[in-house]
Amino acid sequence: MAAAAPARAVHAKLNKRPGKIGMLIFAIALVVGFTYVGSQLVGDLSAVHNASIYPFVLLGVALFVALGFEFVNGFHDTANAVATVIYTHSLEPHVAVVWSGIWNFIGVLTSSGLVAFSIITLLPVELILQVGSGAGFSMVFALLTAAIIWNLGTWYLGLPSSSTHTMVGSIIGVGIANQLMHVGSGTSGVDWAQAAGVGRILLVSPIVGFVCAGLLLIVMRTFIKNRELYEAPVGEAPPPFWIRCLLILTCTGVSFSHGSNDGQKGMGLIMLILIGTVPTAYALNHAITSSQTADYVAVSRQTSDVIQKYVSTPAAAGDARAAITDYIRTREFTPAAMLGIEQIVNDLANEAETYRLLKAVPPKDIPNFRNNMYLVSEALRLMKKYNNPPIAAADWVVLDNYKKHIDNITKFIPPWVKVAVALALGLGTMIGWKRIVVTVGEKIGKTHLTYAQGAAAEITAMVTIWAGDNLGMPVSTTHVLSSGVAGTMAANHSGIQWSTVRNLAMAWVLTLPASIVLAASLFWLFNLIG
Repeated sequence: MAAAAPARAVHAKLNKRPGKIGMLIFAIALVVGFTYVGSQLVGDLSAVHNASIYPFVLLGVALFVALGFEFVNGFHDTANAVATVIYTHSLEPHVAVVWSGIWNFIGVLTSSGLVAFSIITLLPVELILQVGSGAGFSMVFALLTAAIIWNLGTWYLGLPSSSTHTMVGSIIGVGIANQLMHVGSGTSGVDWAQAAGVGRILLVSPIVGFVCAGLLLIVMRTFIKNRELYEAPVGEAPPPFWIRCLLILTCTGVSFSHGSNDGQKGMGLIMLILIGTVPTAYALNHAITSSQTADYVAVSRQTSDVIQKYVSTPAAAGDARAAITDYIRTREFTPAAMLGIEQIVNDLANEAETYRLLKAVPPKDIPNFRNNMYLVSEALRLMKKYNNPPIAAADWVVLDNYKKHIDNITKFIPPWVKVAVALALGLGTMIGWKRIVVTVGEKIGKTHLTYAQGAAAEITAMVTIWAGDNLGMPVSTTHVLSSGVAGTMAANHSGIQWSTVRNLAMAWVLTLPASIVLAASLFWLFNLIG
């Protein structure tokens, strides 16, 4: 095979042990990072007065499992980012992994949080509102454990399976099981409209990677005539300086984008865990100042005036929370839902005005306070999405501003959570990167990866993931990058190893049903035990 000789030079580097100085620096970084995480967590929990140690034990186990998911995620997705720079000799393997880890870390720290909370909206609304109950913890443990099992299995086989795909499948599995276990009770299952939207993104991402990377390579061949760019590396020699800079830049971009997008999937679930176990510390954003609280109250009054215009006169007063929950579950808007929104907006404003600071809200009232905000935020999101009821554009300006305020109070991620996720991702990459790197680097195409192919695949992945992050859409790094490499091989007429592509496609097709069955079974089992 044409790729055999260049691949041997790469294997020699892959088999080298990392330098002692590098390992020492990495160990120090881990110790410093986890010390920071531990100190921040202890500081937050020190203000929580609980007679039982059970919630804290549960919190520790849940965090361990959630960070375990991100650790395994590092095996898969982060390894994709370094394959091209390793196989083009742009960076030494261990240097590439550390470099990628640094930019993943930065990406996680600067992430918006949009993806983290868009993943949560796929979950059954009852389980989100009762995340501190047995069913809520069964949900979190089931979907995380299912994702870890499937990701470990595909990693062991060297298949670049998508952690995003696995997570979405696990969430669907929990939703289906939740509905089947409560037939006739009105309990919600899967938000199929939202799941279909995410599914379309995951379905399209391999096509986007294949087509766009292939087209980009063709464009490069048309306008950039430097022959070195389209040749495989010779021996262990690094590429020309400008090509090397381009490849390192694209690796950096993919690593940063991956951290800012994929890192958020674990963050949203960790926040659910924190809210469920110690709501006093994490259900509400304690960084909100008294002046911001006053601003929230003023915005609430404006919002109440706007909502009043759309409240039907015959609407009967009832259980406001139940009316909104039914709307979110069924997507069938009723006058009672609008009246319920108005009542809760006013109630929340009155409470905030009374307490002046969110951290002054009594512990017993915090879960209800947060859940009411969550329900109103979700209801407003759905009303705008489905344009039901029709609301004037000028009024949506007020409602959007209100939603922004309550999301700032409930949808926040403490810095230590981002650091913990970044460290778990980095540690997973350092331990499990080789299997996926070899698959992407030499088992997709029949020839060794050229400089131009590596750059085209990385640029496509970088831009696609960046767009997904800014639009709040979970995008699969694995799908985009591995299909991008295949696209460049096809465009270059280099030949594709169809056995590998068939295995990748099989993993892609099986990931959703396998994770659905795993998560549903585990959810049933955990509820049975609990």
